[in-house]
Order: sequence, then structure tokens, then C-alpha cells
Amino acid sequence: MTVLANARVVTPERVLSPGWVRIGEGRIAAVGTGDPIRGPATDLEPPVAPPGADPSGAARAVDLGGAWLLPGLVDMHVHGGGGASYTSGDADEARAAAAFHRSHGTTTTMASLVTAELDDLERSVRALAPLVDEGVLCGLHLEGPYLSPSHAGAHDPALLRTPNTAELDRLLHAADGTVRMVTVAPELPGGMELVRRTVETGAVAAIGHTDATYDQARAAFDLGARVATHLHNAMRPLHHRDPGPVAAALEDDRVTVELINDGVHLHDAIAALAFRIAGPARTALVTDAMAAAGMPDGAYDLGSMKARVEHGIARLLDGGSIAGSTLTMDVALRRAVQLLGIPMVDAAGAAATTPAGVLGLRTGAIERGLDADLVVLDDELGVRAVMVQGAWVSSPPRDAAAR
Repeated sequence: MTVLANARVVTPERVLSPGWVRIGEGRIAAVGTGDPIRGPATDLEPPVAPPGADPSGAARAVDLGGAWLLPGLVDMHVHGGGGASYTSGDADEARAAAAFHRSHGTTTTMASLVTAELDDLERSVRALAPLVDEGVLCGLHLEGPYLSPSHAGAHDPALLRTPNTAELDRLLHAADGTVRMVTVAPELPGGMELVRRTVETGAVAAIGHTDATYDQARAAFDLGARVATHLHNAMRPLHHRDPGPVAAALEDDRVTVELINDGVHLHDAIAALAFRIAGPARTALVTDAMAAAGMPDGAYDLGSMKARVEHGIARLLDGGSIAGSTLTMDVALRRAVQLLGIPMVDAAGAAATTPAGVLGLRTGAIERGLDADLVVLDDELGVRAVMVQGAWVSSPPRDAAAR
């Protein structure tokens, strides 16, 4: 076993300072307060030994020196990063993109695919599905092709399609159960049927890139849609006589809203307002990052679309629409705390616990029994170390004396 000690441990309810986490067999075995190295220490929950382990055995202690210890971050909407892209459908590129984001504290990634020809999407999901089985990705997200032409954003308008459940079934079959979320514009002909079919298959139905009215959005939520894809962006805007999908999503306690907290997609005041209304239990911070995340300015592809990045902002060459982001989850979290004034417990919830819950994952919180996916942050909330299922994958801190 390993004990991470002398940390500011961020649990779903509060910050334990000093706090500690005991890890065994890749999972969180116990969480407590105090100093487990020198004592006294208190378990919040009874310590649990993993199967086959000696519960009386010595644990190796790692003194984190008062650093923040958070659940590993969970990004449920990301297209690439580090110069690599999920939208290419290339497994090696996908591995590189996941590794880049992991270095920024994202221990769980769902790969988002953009609108493409149906045959190309089928090839992409077949190529990426094995990476879900390997644990490189937690699932796939079909963002398109069933989107509104009037809110296409960075999706190729020529490749958008009318919602068709038979086509969806074809893609889901090719993905072999790895598609966890499908974004659709529910107001399109067949859109509501696509929402219903997505829910029937066990995937999460999301509404986005949509011109839905308030009533149409509410109808989609009543059919089981549970996510608003990057709220405010690429959807009918909020208006005092035409509330649209923004109001419908924010007022519905069943719906989680994605926020791209990069200061570009949303003004900080709008992001903070949406966060306050939805609360951390219904807010998921996402990056919507593309290949240019972590890379120099220049020319990049987002699916079939050409984009140029200047000063870290990606825009389509044709029309100038924002084309994803260059955001990473550690920056999204840091901005939430330092610029939006969100308490750390709430920010961690939106960056890990809530998206993990939406996707039905066994991670996203520092709680006994969950996977030991953790990130260590310094005082300025920069990433110091990353752990995935109990193993350090980035800059393990210096060990303290074992006991």
C-alpha cells in the first residue's frame, strides 16, 4: 500500500488539511485527516485492505508537503491536443493526445469526433474502440453529424445530416459499445427520435449545435437528454422573449451543462453565472480542445476543416468561427478558482466528479473504493504529479520515510 500524506485533500464535501489517502491495488482504500506518518490520524472511513493484501502490512508514505490533492480530472469533450487529434481516427495520434492531456492532470478522457462522412466516422470509431478497452480513453463522443446548419460552428456544413436512427445504430455497432455520448440538434426532423434511440442504447444523449426553442429543448430533456453540449456556444442564444435551450438546460435539475472556461468561448461573468445557477453537481468543465492545445500558433486541422491559431485562439480560415480551443483541464480548473471565484471543492467537482457521474465511471472523487486517479497541484494550482489507478504517470513526488 501507499499513503499520500500531508496534503490538502479535496473530497466531495470539504478540504482535509492536513489529509491523507491510502491506496492499494489501484484503488482508494481509505481517506483521513491528521498525520498518518507521525500521528495522530483519523480515518474518515474504515481502512479497507484490497483483496489478497495483508491489512497489517507496512505502507509506503509519500509526504506531499502541503500540496493540493485532487481527483484526477475528467474531460468529457475533447478533440485532441499536443499536436495530435482524435478526429483523425488514428490510434497512435489518439494515444499521443491522451498522453498530452494526462500530463495536465486529465486522467480520464472521452474522445470527441466531429462531423464527417458516415464511412469515415465508422472507420474512426472502429479504430478508436480498442483504446477504450485498453483504458487510454473512457469512451467516444459523436459530436455530429446530426447538427443544425445554422449553428454548425467548426463543423463542415456540407457534411451535416438529418438525424437517422438506422445510421446511428450502424455507428454504435461499429463502435462496439464504446460510444458514451451523442450530441444532436433535437429540433431537426428525426431529432427527437434520435434522442430517444440514444437513450435506449445506454449512451448519454446531449443537445448542442442547436437552434431548438425552449419548448423543443425541454421536450428533448423529457425524452432523456441529459447534457447541454458547451452551453451558450453554437446554440440559439438566451433572449428575454426567446429563452431557448440555455434557459431550458439551466433550469432543469436533470441536465448537466458543459462550460468551456477559457475566457474565449465564454465571458468570465457568463461562465460564473452559469456555474452559480447549475451548481457544481450539474456543471462539467470541458476543454473542447483540438490538436493545437499545448502547441505553437499556426495552421491546424479540425476534422475536415482548416483552422489557424493566433495567440492561442483557434478560428476557421473560412468564416472565422471559433474552432475548438487550446485549453487544458488544469487551466480550466485554475481559472474557475482564481478568476471566477469558485471554491476549490466545487471546482474539483465540476472538473472531475460531475463528468465522471454523467458517464457512469468509477473515478472522479477521492472516496474509498474508487479508482486511485489523482492529481497533485502546487499552491498556484499547477500540476506537480499525476497518478492513474495507483501508479504515478507524471513526476512522482519524493517519498517520505516508509512506515
